[in-house]
Amino acid sequence: MSKEPTKPSDSLVQQLLAERRELKVAVERLKIELADAQQASSGGPDPRLRELQDEIERLRYQLASARAEATQMREERDELSAGIERALEQLSPE
Repeated sequence: MSKEPTKPSDSLVQQLLAERRELKVAVERLKIELADAQQASSGGPDPRLRELQDEIERLRYQLASARAEATQMREERDELSAGIERALEQLSPE
């Protein structure tokens, strides 16, 4: 005598389908929460931000110093050039 496998009752099937839907909704909700959490953590200030800002400020200061030095050297070059021209004029026979 073989016994036929019993079929689950319709109410059990409906209960399992409802639980499945609830779990799918929960999974989607958790995916959204995870995406939000990842976005919030990546959207926050980078811990290296202060260090990078300090580096930018240091480089700007170096650039300003180099520009000032270049301007001073151009002025000195122009003065030396003018001095050489005057000296050459004095040495040239008229």
